[in-house]
Amino acid sequence: MYKTKEIAALVGVHPNTVRIYEEWGFISPVPRQTNGYRIYSDIHLLQLKVARTLFRCEIVQGDLRKRARAIVYACGKENFTKAEELTIDYLTNLEREYVHALSATKVVEKWLREDPTVSTRTYSRKEVALLLNITSEAVRNWERNGLITVPRLGNGNRAYGEKELEQLRVIRSLRSAHYSINAILRLLKQIQQPSTDIVTILNTPTDEEDIVSVTDQLGKSLLDAIADAKDTLALFHEKTTFQ
Repeated sequence: MYKTKEIAALVGVHPNTVRIYEEWGFISPVPRQTNGYRIYSDIHLLQLKVARTLFRCEIVQGDLRKRARAIVYACGKENFTKAEELTIDYLTNLEREYVHALSATKVVEKWLREDPTVSTRTYSRKEVALLLNITSEAVRNWERNGLITVPRLGNGNRAYGEKELEQLRVIRSLRSAHYSINAILRLLKQIQQPSTDIVTILNTPTDEEDIVSVTDQLGKSLLDAIADAKDTLALFHEKTTFQ
């Protein structure tokens, strides 16, 4: 049995965090002694460790965050079998996202190796959006953020050539892998340099950047989250039988 300060110290949080976790349903309702003080058990200790482990890495992607919360809520209800099953599924999804992130960089490498497509054909914004199965607004947003510069015809309309279409394919692949606008812009600015290390550029924000999002370090963040998911499974495997 543990007092609030004792269990907080064991998981490295402030005592108020422990109380908030109870309020949010991350841990089971905590019984009180006759003097009104909360008294925690090993079940609460496990629940706190699971929550702290899964929330250790801040992942932006909404679906992954929801999966982590679902595990914590199941654990908070003492449904440890379900929590373990959800963790296995969560780990599978994290590993899939990591492969997806790496495959996006392969698209860039392929793009760099291939000779530019020579064609005089041009496309409208709507046409390139249809070809890439994205919205015209997404293309407009990428232009607005400086990811691509599109030449204009004499009448002022934008004319997307094969070069722009290839660039948009690269941008689309990286965005679908959850790389941020900043990360892609950083890559496009440095991509022509000798010995371009694509993964390093994508995952390493520069000192000059005012805003650094978590997806600017996507590869590292996903690896950290994978390690945390495995640590969570280890917690469930080490769990003793609670009475």
